[in-house]
Amino acid sequence: MVDEKPNKYEQHDSLPIPTYEEAISSRPSSSQSYLGPEEVSHDAERQGLLARDRPPRNSGYEPPTVESARSSLDFLPSSGESSRRNSAEALQREIQEMDIEEPGDPNIRLRTSRFSKRITSLTHSLSSINLPFRQWLPSGQYLRAKIPSWPQALRFQPNWIIVGRIFAIFLVVFIIWLFFISDLFSVRSARMNSMFDPENLRTYVLNHIDADNIRRNLQYATKYDHMAGTEGSYTHAIWVETAFQQAGLERVGLEKFEVYLNNPKIGGRRVAIIDPPELQWMAKLEEELVYPVEWAAQQTPVFHGHSKTGNITGPLVYANYGSREDFERLAKEGINLEGSIALVRYYGTQADRALKVKAAQLAGAIGCIIYSDPVEDGFLKGEPYPKGRYMPDDAVQRGSVALSSWVVGDVLSPGYASLPGEQKREPVENNPGLVNIPSIPLAWRDAQKLLQALKGHGKKITDAEARGGVPDVEWWTGDSGSPTVHLMNDQDEREREGIYNVLGRITGVEQSEKSIIVGNHRDAWCFGGADPGSGTAVMLEVVRIFGELTTAGWRPRRTIEFASWDGEEYNMIGSTEHVENRIADLRRDGFAYLNVDVGVSGTDFKAGGPIFATTLKRVLDRVKDPQDGNRTFRQIWEVNQTTMAGLGSGSDFVAFLDLAGTSSIDMGFHGLPYPYHSCYDNYDWMNTYGDPEFQYHKALAQIWALLVLDLADRPILPFDMNVYAREVAKYANELETYVKSKSTKSSPAINLTPLKSAANDFVVSAKRFEDWGAAWEKTVRGSGGFEPNTLAQQRIGHNTKMADFETNLLDVDGGLPGREQFKHIIFAPQLWDTYGTAYFPGVRDAVEEGEWELAQRQADKAASILSRAAKLLVS
Repeated sequence: MVDEKPNKYEQHDSLPIPTYEEAISSRPSSSQSYLGPEEVSHDAERQGLLARDRPPRNSGYEPPTVESARSSLDFLPSSGESSRRNSAEALQREIQEMDIEEPGDPNIRLRTSRFSKRITSLTHSLSSINLPFRQWLPSGQYLRAKIPSWPQALRFQPNWIIVGRIFAIFLVVFIIWLFFISDLFSVRSARMNSMFDPENLRTYVLNHIDADNIRRNLQYATKYDHMAGTEGSYTHAIWVETAFQQAGLERVGLEKFEVYLNNPKIGGRRVAIIDPPELQWMAKLEEELVYPVEWAAQQTPVFHGHSKTGNITGPLVYANYGSREDFERLAKEGINLEGSIALVRYYGTQADRALKVKAAQLAGAIGCIIYSDPVEDGFLKGEPYPKGRYMPDDAVQRGSVALSSWVVGDVLSPGYASLPGEQKREPVENNPGLVNIPSIPLAWRDAQKLLQALKGHGKKITDAEARGGVPDVEWWTGDSGSPTVHLMNDQDEREREGIYNVLGRITGVEQSEKSIIVGNHRDAWCFGGADPGSGTAVMLEVVRIFGELTTAGWRPRRTIEFASWDGEEYNMIGSTEHVENRIADLRRDGFAYLNVDVGVSGTDFKAGGPIFATTLKRVLDRVKDPQDGNRTFRQIWEVNQTTMAGLGSGSDFVAFLDLAGTSSIDMGFHGLPYPYHSCYDNYDWMNTYGDPEFQYHKALAQIWALLVLDLADRPILPFDMNVYAREVAKYANELETYVKSKSTKSSPAINLTPLKSAANDFVVSAKRFEDWGAAWEKTVRGSGGFEPNTLAQQRIGHNTKMADFETNLLDVDGGLPGREQFKHIIFAPQLWDTYGTAYFPGVRDAVEEGEWELAQRQADKAASILSRAAKLLVS
């Protein structure tokens, strides 16, 4: 994850949602399930790592040769010799024998459909087909008896086998014609008479997620560091690709892009006090070794991704959280920052580390040092690692300083994919997606010396909110007379470094061109226990479960795509390049994107994406809290009055939602701070403090898999347009309040009446639109589950309109002023608030900058686009 922030999802009033029982499958109960009484899920046999040429190592930092750490597939879940599922045929036989009751639930009985047995060949006897009119057909003996006798010389000797075959062919043609005329082969009835009962599919998913498999996945995922562009990340790609193949996914492969990345050169980083002589000192920079030196795992160096190369000296100035307001406050106090090196701390009033560096640059600083303060995530919160979950004194938060609210993805190819051989490239110098001063992260152990050296320089800090928690420090701002600091950040910059996404899919049977996309990023700043290893480990278990379903013969209505992204930590690069490479397809056919970044770092389930409110609550109603088996996560959600907020930025959903207009959800279990982006975020931390029993990993896998199943296989796409419309109307009202708070006599508030009117039109259209879905369900239920072809086609069109609504909210021909890569009129990172959830960012940015005419134009444009989208929804 690019950055962690408090209150990631903004809270809104909880809306009443029907219980799961009120909203479960609209398909009949006559379908067959394949859930066995004592089934245990297993993966395929272990196999060796795919032989493949590895990319050459880069100069400077090099990751370890991972074979020395452990065989690459040791941790792939294995069926083992005792598995009952050693072949697809065995699994199919097992399925066919499952006309039994589900253990532990006498109310769920597995039912066999009339059409559950497949006709595999026309050479099978027609007598096996139970036709309703067969009793009136004459038998062969009857026909022979009724044929009159002829004299022997004139008697015709027919070949009754040939006659029978000809008759059978005509009969089959007649039956097919009859079935099509009577709608028996309609889209809906073909699915409603399928062998898989949807309720038993959900039960199977719930019962067969294996926490031990997830544990093994995480053990391997964290065995060595795997930053983007390194051998470690590439080897991880091969591991994930192999897991996809073992699960039986289709079209599995690597997707390569060549992008701008950087790594520090050996000996190329330094932070030191060089003057006055009596204070001379040099920072250690690196973390202590997390694992024994003889062990093969190598720790990544401490640095900022996409940071500027530089070798500078200047006086040190402390600027609190490094927000624009902090630097303005220093200027008002007479502190001159020209030519200084700014020292700021993580989090606070400016959550994005890149914007801290940008603010320092705009204030006149020539360099920026960002340190982890114990008041935010260290010993002042609780016992530090290894005795507790918090950051130790030597831990360093690595991370990117790419300006992702300006440019997302490869900064040298904004708006188009950075494919191998792509000739069009933007320059590195003065790139809008990059900062122009060098920066480096520090542990508070090193920052303590810098803070102590500021004593007596500048202004003494009396505001407790501006002081950190580093011990033995008297807090001063520093000024132009502060001790001189040397900052060196010599980076190996590569404009065309290979990164590799891993892709696989399960093709749908009703709308195969429409996709539900499931994604998690794979690259990490070090070992990546929580970020992103917990999400990767869970996704691989979800993939395994869906692989078992497809082995049994199940297929979803809509295609499911699985993706393991590379380069997320630098700037959401892999996912953005993927989206830009297929932007037209996604705008037309991308139904939903389901993202998990940090899967588990605590016990509080959080999610963002209001259009998913109903389907998510339906899923949460089925999954129980590991700490309290008597309560579901939906009950906890409602007791805590948790709501579905909109999405800000900071993870791989950005390109799908803000560029392609694909409805997106981001989710995971979060909690108290942890050793974020440090090498202490590893398997041992997770196994000791994060989720020792891996029960929250299991719960997340259940939630994720059930949500995929609901979105990919429910007859009507389970978006809640009513909830979305009410939230958008609320966003418009909040925008009006915000604008009024910023207006003055010289800059009166803009007219937001058209935008509020468009939001209200959306509320009316959404109600009318959802009424059709309710009418469809009533009609199909009333006919015993039968759906004529005409109604099925209307339903498919209804689903497509629902998914198109998000795309229709894009300003395709324009975009946000000055950063036209972002197209969504409601959701996008705000210019100076990357991770916050700020709705209608084009209007807010203009108001923040005092450009009121631009703000009015942006409001009018948003009103026009929203009004048009609402009309298209019901046209």
